[in-house]
Amino acid sequence: MSSLLLTLFIAMLLPYLAKAPLVVAMHREPEGYDNHNPRQQQARLSGFGQRANAAHYNSFEALLIYACAVLATGLAGGPDQLSLVLGWVFVLSRCGYLLCYWYDAATVRSLIWLVSMAAAFSMIGRAIWGG
Repeated sequence: MSSLLLTLFIAMLLPYLAKAPLVVAMHREPEGYDNHNPRQQQARLSGFGQRANAAHYNSFEALLIYACAVLATGLAGGPDQLSLVLGWVFVLSRCGYLLCYWYDAATVRSLIWLVSMAAAFSMIGRAIWGG
């Protein structure tokens, strides 16, 4: 289970990794980083900043799904080799997803998103129906 928990730990770090380019984009705005109203400033961003903001929030959305997949796997008796592979597929695809968002590779990003969600939902499916 510790290997699967490592993938969860990395997935938990990804939203904060995704925040770094967003902070850079906010600092580059003419008024600088608005720590009083950061979400309002984020809503005004365009281009790279807007994509960095979307990547940041999408990382939290994906984390919830993946955390449920890990929990289901643990409750179903723990991970087998395929569950571990699916966990690493999720983490690696989410890293690729962030890069694609930042570099505006929309089509590839969507495909990578599909891979990450398929990995997480496959883990849950295996936990529900047995693997």
